[in-house]
Amino acid sequence: MRGFQLPVALAALLLFAAACTTGEPVAPTQAPAGQPIADLPPYVCELVPEQALRLVSGINGPVTATTAGTKESGQCRAPASTPPPLQVNWLQADDAAGQEHLDFLMDDRRKLYSRHSPKPLPADLGNGMTTYLTNSPLADQPYRVSAEFRCGGEDRMIDIYLAQVVKGRDGIKDLIELMRIAQKRYGELYSCKLDA
Repeated sequence: MRGFQLPVALAALLLFAAACTTGEPVAPTQAPAGQPIADLPPYVCELVPEQALRLVSGINGPVTATTAGTKESGQCRAPASTPPPLQVNWLQADDAAGQEHLDFLMDDRRKLYSRHSPKPLPADLGNGMTTYLTNSPLADQPYRVSAEFRCGGEDRMIDIYLAQVVKGRDGIKDLIELMRIAQKRYGELYSCKLDA
């Protein structure tokens, strides 16, 4: 009888393990809070390091990005799901109408963020702020940072939105670091020097 119990126990263990495996990647629930964000390729949406996105948001499945627009104005979402874990918007004010539009968008963000205890960005990142939106129609991507900065003598704007931040991380601090990297990458990609 003992010889029969061992194979039955092993079979039951294998069935239990198979039942607990869905085949879908599982996002970690916690990441080391002190692990810094590194500016290393490859990049998602050309501006955000993929490894940093994984570290901050906890996603671990494939990351595919969908981009629309041009160098002057565009949007990228990654991965292509609803809501996307990452959304990046950019805009260049190349003339008076573009500057007026950029100013309008920044004023709009300032009004929205001001209702959610925003934190101003460090001065070297330009005019901007970051916040965690609560009780908002836009709460599917509640972690947000927006900045108006100068590159090549023209005003530019970048928004970075995240759907989630891993438990144990400081989402606001992470957004500031992602913005720092995004502005640097923007200058590299579009051959403009960041103005101090």
